[in-house]
Amino acid sequence: MLLGIDVGGTSTDGVLLQDGAMERSVKKPSRREDLTATILEVLDELLEGRDPGAVRRLVISTTLVTNLLATQRGVRTALMLIPGRGLPFEYYRIAPDTYFLQGNIDFRGNITENISEEQVLAALQDIEKKGIRHLAVAAKFSHRNRTVEQEISRLIRRHYPAAEVILGGDMADRLNFPRRAATAYYSAMTAPQWNEFAAGVEKAVRQRGLQVPVEILKADGGTMPLEVSCLRPVETAYSGPAASTMGAVALSLRKENAVVIDIGGTTADIALLLDGEPLHASKGACIDGRYTHIHALALRSLALGGDSVLKEQPGGVEIRAERVGPAACFGGPAATVTDAFNCFGGLGIGKAEQSTEVLSGVAAGAGLALQHCAGAVVEQVVEQLRQLIEEMFREWEDEPAYKVWEIVNRRRFKMDRLIGIGAAAGMIVPLLAEKLGVEYTVHRAAPVANALGAAVARPTLMVHLYADTQQKRFVIDQEGIEGPIDNPAGFQLAEAEEMALDYLARLAEEKGAGSYAREARIDLSEQFNMIRGMSRVGKIFQVRVQIAPGLIDDFKGVAE
Repeated sequence: MLLGIDVGGTSTDGVLLQDGAMERSVKKPSRREDLTATILEVLDELLEGRDPGAVRRLVISTTLVTNLLATQRGVRTALMLIPGRGLPFEYYRIAPDTYFLQGNIDFRGNITENISEEQVLAALQDIEKKGIRHLAVAAKFSHRNRTVEQEISRLIRRHYPAAEVILGGDMADRLNFPRRAATAYYSAMTAPQWNEFAAGVEKAVRQRGLQVPVEILKADGGTMPLEVSCLRPVETAYSGPAASTMGAVALSLRKENAVVIDIGGTTADIALLLDGEPLHASKGACIDGRYTHIHALALRSLALGGDSVLKEQPGGVEIRAERVGPAACFGGPAATVTDAFNCFGGLGIGKAEQSTEVLSGVAAGAGLALQHCAGAVVEQVVEQLRQLIEEMFREWEDEPAYKVWEIVNRRRFKMDRLIGIGAAAGMIVPLLAEKLGVEYTVHRAAPVANALGAAVARPTLMVHLYADTQQKRFVIDQEGIEGPIDNPAGFQLAEAEEMALDYLARLAEEKGAGSYAREARIDLSEQFNMIRGMSRVGKIFQVRVQIAPGLIDDFKGVAE
């Protein structure tokens, strides 16, 4: 048996798969003050009458970290930066409590300026005085040489042992110092709440007799073990939207170009499928207007859902970007988008008379007839979603994978289908598809597609190899693996690729994803010559290989 649970802001969904087919699904209101208890409720209903020992896999997706970052409810965190030479320091001021320190690492990993211990201790004294216990440390080019960050970490542990520290070199494996710093900062900011949640999940599943490792869905649509997520909690940002995208892949199984739109109670999230595969964000996930090194799908969210509140205005109705509870037809306290669709289309959702009653009050306050009011809301919803899709297409056009698709296929991209996901998709997507002039699919399992996407997503893993023949060494970024190059004079790009794939296979085996290593692909392979005077003194190689997001081999699809 396979289990998938999606912990959303409005509801928590779960699915149970047996022999590759979905047999049972559950939807429960999310208790934001106690998400672990909500997960227990879903687990109990999914496993009712079943042997917990027969469960082979449990994957959870959640909006916890996304919501912490969006609402700025993470813990107060100090950011210690070693920017080295280059741009003015103020360019890197990401956090209110940012400290700039002496030191410099060049692009090849050589330390050209040491840190000042006195300066570090002075910063620590100020941080402790402010009562800040969570710190992120990031140095430029630290993914090439971690010793500077590690030295600062040792000083922190020695002089401020109560502090919790996250290092940029452990969080990110690519060039771009500001993104690495942001990734480390957001990880440190969300780590305490995430670790508490993870501990609660671990305790809950053991209480229910499940002995399988728990996995978490990442922003890139792949999974990682729960214990690994505690080291890199920020990778779970946008886990919910990634789950809806993988759910759409699982429900459609078509090799076509489609826009996925997940319409939940609080937000609408969109993603793109190119020939049935999710488009990735080449710049990484964007958080609070800053790009990070979080591998993520190309996603966008809009604060518009079935539970969005309606507020009357003179001659019109405003859709508020807030949720105060479920729709009135489900016992909620206020008129919502769902209530407007209920009145406009005669859908008979819940207690339809409650929708009529509350929306009549809104219509009267706006000076509109009931049907006119409902129609105005429906028109606003469809138009806002249409505009969101158009905006995203402009962003998607800058993505390398999108451009490559158009080059390979020698034609402009054309959307074949709109795939609706989420509880409110059935009432909104048909109207939106009509306005866009495309076919649409709203599968019967669309309300729990996020949980399905989590259940059937396979593990992902990426390895970035940096090799310098002049220094006679190679580095596997993020994993912290270093070693010598035995034959630097004859070392070639093909050998670098083979080495990266070999290390990926080893790491995949260690992390329980060995069966997918055979599907690894090379998505970066570069060689640079190092010239001194008129002679070549060495070569630098960069190779990135990955097990890309996809579906587990056991999944057989869901019947229409």
